[in-house]
Amino acid sequence: MNAQVEDICIRVKESLSSEGLFSLPAESSKPEEKVNSWRISPHPLYISQKEHEFFVELGPHLLKFYKTLNRFYFDSLNGKLAPWFAEYLNLGKPPELIKFSSMKRFRQRLPGIIRPDVIPTEEGYAITELDSVPGGFGLTTALTNIYGDSENIVGSEKGGIPSLFYKMLESVSKKKDCVVALIVSDEAEDYRSEMEYLGKILREKGHPVYVRHPRDILFSESGLFLEEAGIKIAINVIYRFYELFDLLNIPKAELIQYALKKGAVSVSPPYKPFLEEKLVFSLFHHPSMSGLWKKELGTETFEFLCHLIPKTWTLDNRELPPHGVIPDLKIKGVPVQNWEILNDLTQKERQLVLKPSGFSPLSWGGRGVTVGHDVPADEWKLALKEGLERFYESPSILQEFHKGKQLSISYWDWESGMLKEMNGRVRLTPYYFVIEDKAELGGILATICPRDKKKIHGMTTAVMVPCATESE
Repeated sequence: MNAQVEDICIRVKESLSSEGLFSLPAESSKPEEKVNSWRISPHPLYISQKEHEFFVELGPHLLKFYKTLNRFYFDSLNGKLAPWFAEYLNLGKPPELIKFSSMKRFRQRLPGIIRPDVIPTEEGYAITELDSVPGGFGLTTALTNIYGDSENIVGSEKGGIPSLFYKMLESVSKKKDCVVALIVSDEAEDYRSEMEYLGKILREKGHPVYVRHPRDILFSESGLFLEEAGIKIAINVIYRFYELFDLLNIPKAELIQYALKKGAVSVSPPYKPFLEEKLVFSLFHHPSMSGLWKKELGTETFEFLCHLIPKTWTLDNRELPPHGVIPDLKIKGVPVQNWEILNDLTQKERQLVLKPSGFSPLSWGGRGVTVGHDVPADEWKLALKEGLERFYESPSILQEFHKGKQLSISYWDWESGMLKEMNGRVRLTPYYFVIEDKAELGGILATICPRDKKKIHGMTTAVMVPCATESE
């Protein structure tokens, strides 16, 4: 049995390694080279039929959330809603980018991929954040293909991520058989291999999808082009795998924006930095907005999301009046009037998470995250102080910590040559693709970390597998 399991894990490892998606530390040819590895399991993570139904249902609710957020933002800008709503979302953004994102031609555009971070807890699920420029869907595609031969992998019934990704871009460009430039910046270089893999899969299916660096884009007054085998090809749609905070470092960024402005090319996700802020969860929970969210989302979606989105607060360093309190934030039952009170919390009381909201190199990939009960008091105080000081330039959020429930998963230990069991906690990242105004589930990546880890993300001691649905 061990030999059979080892063969499966070797196949998984070799398949990933051949695409540049995996490398063990001992296999790295250069000491300074980034090692991309995790523990390999011989099987996917199984979820029940009921859990599968939950994830299918979640996508349309999140799409409604984005639509409502988009509407509220522009209503706020136009004076139909409280001005502070848009002011929060515009903090730290260059005025020229805010102006560009508010152009009428982009007004109704929404992210083409929606990826929540979902933590299963003993009480249900918690969505700790939303990502509209996510990595990982190329890797999830590879894992689905590797594990999917004999397993009921989530999303495979609809052609999986590659098919839905391309249909999403056809929907964005409003053009069948559209030519796609999947642009990966230097900032996102760690994800280039998985995007190259996805591009290869799509080209094998006959779709014109090309993975390029921004400097490879060719510009003319008639549009944007790329060169393939000496032939100049017109681009219909760009998939933007670069962050808007990094625009000053993107070669030809101004030319790309010029082409977008003239309608010569489409882009996904849209140039809307306000849709990429984690502080949107604090706006969802703000008591003065509750009735409006419920009205616009509808009771079903509003109640659904209320059970999933943790209480979240924006670290606003402005002084409150004597009668003012921070909504729903209480310490030992007493409403909080001043953030500095949080400095004196005991480790047990610090069941809270601090993280940058967005538009910052610290706001993605698990960077800049401080889990209150996982750090010494001095480190907690410093993170809180820095978060408050950055309010106007790069706001941060405070969020309730939700402890994931424990589960057990097996993995192959290369050193001992044995199958081992690991007790851990899991983060599930489903990928939804917006096609003709519908959010379709393409797959779910499970990242299981040892139970002593407070932050769940890709690491050498984690297990990373796709999710499969249990047979009835």
